Amino acid sequence: MKTQVDKQDQAQMKSQHLTVLPDDKLSFSKSAILGLQHVLAMDVYVVPFLIAMLIGLQPNQSSALIQSTFIAAGLATIVQTYFCMKLPMAQGPSYVPLGAIVSIYATSGGGELGWSSVLGASLIGAILVIILGYTGIFNKIVKSFIPPIVGGTIIFIVGLSLLPVAIRDNIYGATDATINQNVLLALISGAVLIIFVILGSLLGNKGSLFRTTSVMFALIVGCITANFMGVLDFSVIGNAKWFSMPRVPFKDFGFSFDFSSIITMVIIYLVLLAETTGTWFAISNVIDKPLTDKNINRGVIGEGISCLIASALGSTPVTGYSTNAGIISITGVASRRVFLAVGGWFVIFGCSSKLAALISSIPTAVIGGVFAIVCGIISINGVQVMKNETIGEKQMYIIAIPMIITLALVLIPKDFLYSLPTFAQYLLGSPLLAASIAAILLNKLLPSAK
Repeated sequence: MKTQVDKQDQAQMKSQHLTVLPDDKLSFSKSAILGLQHVLAMDVYVVPFLIAMLIGLQPNQSSALIQSTFIAAGLATIVQTYFCMKLPMAQGPSYVPLGAIVSIYATSGGGELGWSSVLGASLIGAILVIILGYTGIFNKIVKSFIPPIVGGTIIFIVGLSLLPVAIRDNIYGATDATINQNVLLALISGAVLIIFVILGSLLGNKGSLFRTTSVMFALIVGCITANFMGVLDFSVIGNAKWFSMPRVPFKDFGFSFDFSSIITMVIIYLVLLAETTGTWFAISNVIDKPLTDKNINRGVIGEGISCLIASALGSTPVTGYSTNAGIISITGVASRRVFLAVGGWFVIFGCSSKLAALISSIPTAVIGGVFAIVCGIISINGVQVMKNETIGEKQMYIIAIPMIITLALVLIPKDFLYSLPTFAQYLLGSPLLAASIAAILLNKLLPSAK
């Protein structure tokens, strides 16, 4: 009798939260379609584009870097989802190392020597991350310093830190169109997403297709609208090749090892691990599967292997993407087969300049409209983690101070940030890292109510 009740409870939980569980098997075609909407909603091309612009790469070098990043993200997603952490998650390039990469490149003399120093430091740092996971050191740190109130706060600020970026940079600041057009495109793509999710909820099982494909249709309708406005530019696609070979280590690029560069990148990797922990908690909460010691240890190893693959392909570090947690929550699809498809799509796009150009042609405001909703969903997941905690005076400060720090650092003037010492730039350049450290310290230092 109890077993039957448990099964009913599990079925009810599944219907309320997820339509497809992590280990559920989907057909190849469904996995491919659902994986594609994750890929379309991720701005994987932006980080390599920014790096190429900041260090002054030639157009062919820039294209090669974007290709390598796509392939690295794809292989890393497969490694993390199927062999290491075994949770439905996608890997992609992080904005955190941008300052360090530009600094290492410049101080090493620029050119091939500068880039080889970046890759060499990334390679050594990735190996050290694998050791952290293998020995279980990072897991012990997580268990000691991140209880539910801190974990929930970190998830909350993951969404909060991304939300201003989605609105300010992807909508108001997008250069694809005028601000009026950008706002309209964002509103339309966001509205289509909400309409499809509502239809999926109202129609129950019959409406599952609306919910599971809501992100893709929001992007498609947004692109069609942009085309009517005359701001959808596919010209770059026509000039791109269908197939182009990715770069080969030691033939197209090399590795050099400088002690100060390695120390800098090791610090960056620790920042990335602290940041990606919030992503792991967010995904864990969305799929109703608590993180185990094995998950965390293997996750750290997976992060190290991901960054090792990226370095070997001549790209920058790739890490867990929090955007996908919000998409899982919206669509209700958490199948790892979908994320295997995500990895496959990334590899395909990385081998085809034309397909990669197709993704980069989606208007920024269209992605911003979807991205903003995803950020809000991520933050709500953090609130759900904290809902069973007693919110006393101590807990209020643990939540409020990181929230303030997050917004303060998202809005910090860049001129002021760059005037600070290098280490302070690394720390304050990642709002999520600084706010996470604040939450951890407040939890340890503030006295509990008697």
